[in-house]
Amino acid sequence: MFSILHVMKLSLVFVIFTATLAHCSSDSVKPDHHAVETTTRISQEPVDPVIRREGTNVYIEMTAQVTDIEISKGVMYNAWTFNGTVPGPVLRVTEGDTLIFTLKNKDASMPHSMDFHAVHAAPSSKFIDVMPGEAGTFTYPTSSPGVFMYHCGTQPVLAHIANGMYGMIIVEPKAGYPSDHLVDREYTLVQSEWYKEHDYDAFMNAEPNYVVFNGNDYGLKEQPLLAQVGDTVRIYVSNVGPNEVSSFHIVGTMMDRVYTDGNPRNIQYGIQTVMLPASGGAVVEFTVNEEGDYPIVTHQFNHVAKGASGVLRVTKDGTDHGGPAMTH
Repeated sequence: MFSILHVMKLSLVFVIFTATLAHCSSDSVKPDHHAVETTTRISQEPVDPVIRREGTNVYIEMTAQVTDIEISKGVMYNAWTFNGTVPGPVLRVTEGDTLIFTLKNKDASMPHSMDFHAVHAAPSSKFIDVMPGEAGTFTYPTSSPGVFMYHCGTQPVLAHIANGMYGMIIVEPKAGYPSDHLVDREYTLVQSEWYKEHDYDAFMNAEPNYVVFNGNDYGLKEQPLLAQVGDTVRIYVSNVGPNEVSSFHIVGTMMDRVYTDGNPRNIQYGIQTVMLPASGGAVVEFTVNEEGDYPIVTHQFNHVAKGASGVLRVTKDGTDHGGPAMTH
C-alpha cells in the first residue's frame, strides 16, 4: 500500500512535470501555456555568482532563475537564466583545479541543472536536476584546458538552452598559451540564438528571430570592443547554438593564431574564418595595425542581418571616440 508520504511525493512530481510542460509548450498546448504565463510570469533580479579559491579548490555558487532580458532595443524576453544574465557569468579556472560547484534553483516552476563541457563526469550523478527551492553541490576535476560551453541539462535540453540557460567557462592552461607574452587585450564573446518566446515548436522547427553576440544585437555596436594601433587582441569565443553553426570572422584582418576549443595543442595559423559547431569554442588572436572599426561577424550573413555583428574599434590611444560604429 502507498503511504501518505509516497502519495505526496507523487503529487509533487506531477506538479513539477505539469509546470515543465507549461514552460516548454508547443502550438498544440498554447492555450494552457498562456494561461500559466499570465499568472506566473516573474522577473528575478540578477545576482552575482559567489566564487572563491582555496589553493587548487575553486568554489562557485550560481543560481537558476527567471529574468527579463533585453535581446534587442525594446524587445524583452522572459528568459530562464543563470544568475539573471544571458549568457550566464563567464567562469575562469586553471587546468588541474578542482571545481566545487553549487547550483541554487530559484525558479519555483521547474527543476534545472548544470552541464559543464569542461569536465569529465558521469552525467547521471553529476549533472542531475536540482528541484525548485533546493540546492545541489557537485565536485569536478578540470583536467583539460580550453574554452567550453556550460548549459542547463534538464529535459528537454533544447528548451532550457533556447530560453537562455548557457554560458562560457574558460579552463586556463596550467603553463599558459605559447602566445601569452604577445597579447595586449582579451575579450569573451558568446554567439547564440533567440526564437519566439517559450515556443518549443519554434525551437524545434523555425529559423531564429535573432542571432546575437553576448545576448543581444546591439551591445557590441553601442559599446565596441577597444584596441590600440599595434595591439594583439585575443578573443575567447563560444557558439552555444542551440541549433546553428557559426562561421566566425573578423573583417579587415585574419587570425594569426587559432586554438581550436581553446586547447594550446590545437593551434592553427593564418585563418580567415573559424567554423564553430553548436557548443564549439576557440581562442583567436590577431594584430591590428591601422585605426578604424573592424566588424566582428559570423560569415553566414543571414545571421548577421539578424544581429550577429559586433565591432572592434582601433584608435591611436585605445580609447573610444564615441562615433557611430561601422556595421555589416
